[in-house]
Amino acid sequence: MIPAKDTAETRSRDMQERTFCKWFVSMSLLAILLEIRTLLNTKLEAHGYPTMTSLVKDLSDGDTSLGRYNKNPRMRVQKAENVNKALEFITSRGVKLTNIGPEDIIDGNLKLILGMIWTLILRFTIADISEEGLSAKEGLLLWCQRKTEPYKEVNVQDFSYSWSDGLALCALIHCHRPDLLDYEKLDKTDRHGNTRLAFQVAAEHLNIPQLLEVEDLCDSAHPDERSVMTYIASFFHAFSTMDQAETVSRRVEKFAELMQSVWLIRNDYERRVRALLQALSAIQHSWSTATFSGTYADAKAQSASFTNYKQTTKRAWVTERQDVATLFGNVQTKLKTYGLREYVPPEGLGLQDLDRAWQGLLEKEAERSRGINAQIRVIKESLRKKFAKLANDFEQKLHEISVELTAIEGPLEEQQKQVLDIQTRIPQLSEALSVVAQAEAECEAANVEENDYTIFTCQDLEFELEQLVHAVAKKLTFIDNQIVSRNMTNLTPAQLEEFESTFRYFDKDETNTLNLAEMIAALASLGIVYSEEDMDLIYDQLVQEYGAVTFEAFINLLVDIMEDQTTPEQLREAFRGIAKDKPFVTELDLRLAHLPAASIEYLREAMPRLGNANGQSNGDGNAGEAEFDYEKFIDDVFGESYGT
Repeated sequence: MIPAKDTAETRSRDMQERTFCKWFVSMSLLAILLEIRTLLNTKLEAHGYPTMTSLVKDLSDGDTSLGRYNKNPRMRVQKAENVNKALEFITSRGVKLTNIGPEDIIDGNLKLILGMIWTLILRFTIADISEEGLSAKEGLLLWCQRKTEPYKEVNVQDFSYSWSDGLALCALIHCHRPDLLDYEKLDKTDRHGNTRLAFQVAAEHLNIPQLLEVEDLCDSAHPDERSVMTYIASFFHAFSTMDQAETVSRRVEKFAELMQSVWLIRNDYERRVRALLQALSAIQHSWSTATFSGTYADAKAQSASFTNYKQTTKRAWVTERQDVATLFGNVQTKLKTYGLREYVPPEGLGLQDLDRAWQGLLEKEAERSRGINAQIRVIKESLRKKFAKLANDFEQKLHEISVELTAIEGPLEEQQKQVLDIQTRIPQLSEALSVVAQAEAECEAANVEENDYTIFTCQDLEFELEQLVHAVAKKLTFIDNQIVSRNMTNLTPAQLEEFESTFRYFDKDETNTLNLAEMIAALASLGIVYSEEDMDLIYDQLVQEYGAVTFEAFINLLVDIMEDQTTPEQLREAFRGIAKDKPFVTELDLRLAHLPAASIEYLREAMPRLGNANGQSNGDGNAGEAEFDYEKFIDDVFGESYGT
């Protein structure tokens, strides 16, 4: 029974023999020499050497195509010469061979032959592998671990069992060429299928010879480490070549990206500087062509627009100016960082050009501000003068009319005509005052508070106009009342004065009319009192006849009242007149005086008779006509104190 250790060594030796044979076919000694000479460490295709089936048989003739050698060695010494020449060449290239000579190879010492070939594999395939400061085996292992780290089912810890399920191989391929296989769709339990797929994809698409068999990995409890390393090294070189190509591409790509970013920043800078310069020029042109209409509203609107520009547009330009300066600095910094030529903006688009334009803007801003302020001052002064002229002229007109009103004289009717003429000019004064008020409102809108050109305000003039209107009305009322008073011939001057002063006193609103309450109070002050009903009746009659209780209506009312209040002497004189100075009056005398029948009938019944009861005459009247004693009648009515 063969010991287990010997069986494992035998399987490992067989795996190495198959693997090394395939590696030697793919590499050949000439390829190794070329690789050494060019220091490219890349694989070259085989140069037509016959396929190796046994390391013992194919190496034993020493055929290495290294110059002059025995092409058909038959004798042991000829074979030894060929093998010795190859060994000397390998040694001359720095490969240290230990405990192996031509005889060992000719005699087919497999263990020594495998050791020599492993030395060649290490020298020409694995020794140049370096990853993060590590080299050879450690470097290759670290490279595998880094590439397969994202794949959770893969855990590369060695070059043996870690590769037995094929997933590590698939992960290496997918990491570099995800287009060749879909790792996510793999059946993670299919060890043989995954390994077979990796071998197939590597051979067909990556030009990696299949140095191992599926069974070497999947059916071995401990796959041979050297064989696996030899195969995995092929992946490293295949992908490192790809990485080198990618590095070159990335270098060009990064440079292109750099230049493109610089180009974009430059274009952005130039575009924004050009736009900012155009905006600065446009606003200055608009200021230079701006005109004023001469009104405060227009000047103030332009001032507000200028203020808004400074608070919005200009602040945006200040920010933009800083941004483009920063942009320019970024371009120069990036170019300097990568050792590239400094950027020179097109003519007129440099920062110094922008600075000059900005200084020009500031000068034009100051000029624009001064122009607006000067226009506002001119307009304010113009508004002061305008209002002052209107106010002064208006006050002068009021003064002239007041003087004219005071100077009126002559007949009452002529005076009345002159006052009425003045009264017709009052509406024109009101219209003129509205013009003054409008001018004052313009001053207020322009914040003009002081005015050295006039002492009058619109309120002053309005008060004076009211006083003039009041004076005209009073003058007209006075004249009208004087005309009424003049026509009242049956009133004494003293009575007229008393009645006129009473009317003016109770005419509180100075309308030259009395309402009911005012009329009652005025009559009461004169000692004339009627019942409430009589007062209502009197008031209504006056309103119906005169339209209102005017001064004329009031005076006429007093005349009527005074006439109705006849004294005993006046009544006695009246009866004497009717009796034609007789001491009695007859019914005929009463009828001839045109007294109403009702009054005659009352007097016949009320007055005492003279003579006999039959009414015979006492000699002074007509025979048979009754005679009435009016003297006694008056005495009886008024009392003895009123007798003559």
